[in-house]
Amino acid sequence: MLITIVRVVTRKWCIIRGIRKLCMLKDLVVSEKKKGTLRDTSQDDIQESPASANESLEIPVIDFNRIKIATDNFSEANKLGEGGFGAVYKGRLEDGQQIAVKRLSRHSGQGMEEFKNEVVLISKLQHRNLVRLLGCCIQGEEKTVILEYLKNKSLDKFLFDRTKRLELNWEKRFNIIQGIARGLLYLHRDSCLRIIHRDLKASNILLDDDMNPKISDFGLARTFQVTQELANTRRVVGTFGYMSPEYAMGGVFSEKSDVYSFGVLLLEIVSSKKNTGFGYHEKHISLLGYAWQLWNECKAPELLDESLTNSCTPSEVMRCIRVGLLCVQDHPTDRPTMANAVLMLSSSESEIELPQPREPTFTFQSLLESDNCQSGISLCNDSINEVSVSMVEGR
Repeated sequence: MLITIVRVVTRKWCIIRGIRKLCMLKDLVVSEKKKGTLRDTSQDDIQESPASANESLEIPVIDFNRIKIATDNFSEANKLGEGGFGAVYKGRLEDGQQIAVKRLSRHSGQGMEEFKNEVVLISKLQHRNLVRLLGCCIQGEEKTVILEYLKNKSLDKFLFDRTKRLELNWEKRFNIIQGIARGLLYLHRDSCLRIIHRDLKASNILLDDDMNPKISDFGLARTFQVTQELANTRRVVGTFGYMSPEYAMGGVFSEKSDVYSFGVLLLEIVSSKKNTGFGYHEKHISLLGYAWQLWNECKAPELLDESLTNSCTPSEVMRCIRVGLLCVQDHPTDRPTMANAVLMLSSSESEIELPQPREPTFTFQSLLESDNCQSGISLCNDSINEVSVSMVEGR
């Protein structure tokens, strides 16, 4: 009898060890829910209407006719980009001030919640690395957010363009990395609200005249209570390649979800390579796997965009790669906080000893290819282009 029990236990242990990390994350989510540490925020819509939000927060309301004139009736020539919830247009008010107008699509089944989020959250945030809200407009079916205009548009327009990426030398890239990190730290710890962005990516980083970064697009952001560490949702919304394992698999999000996205973005800035649709190395389906192999083989400098070889500071490059890999570790507790990430990026090796990263095995592609994990997940892509939002309904 005892021998039989031992054999059964041994067999079960072997099976458990053979399960991939991705699907083990589901057990973590379930256990956290049972302990009551997770809060279902699938219904966490902001209850205040946009109109009342304008009044209570004293947000400037701009007449829709002024916006139409400023954008030349939303002409294609003034179109800056388009995402899952609508398009963004360049405009100029009668006093000469340039603006960016985010127009909610009338035909989108989504977006009202995101619109309210953007208006309410950005109005309360003030930081040099966050985009500034100038006003909004709600008139009939028309809903628009008016933001400061940044002529250099978004980071992805430079980073993933063979020619324009040459304008980003190492000094500018390192400044962008540090600016994004400071902006996230403000959202997580230093603002009047505690905010999880949930959609940090290259296309949501805008660049001003001096190439200083500003985090934008707060439509998917969520506020946290001071004592709250985790939340979960049945409506997983984000972008392929930037979503953390616990969020993509179980709808669990926290500050560490943003940290994961920041790590992906950091490695993209260093390499000028996209994490999604990775086709730079036959053995890897993601930038993360490629970066880990180079790190493990003591070849990390090879990840650097070759055009930066003569302008970079090798110690800063190695520090950024290391911090990036620390941020994209599979388990949230292994990742640093943004406070620690900022400290690690701004300190030299002699000032602070950085921990060793663990191998990141999660990619959204591997999630899709996994028979065990795929059966319970339906995916729909609301993409119009690469600056898009993806949605996942968790089981």
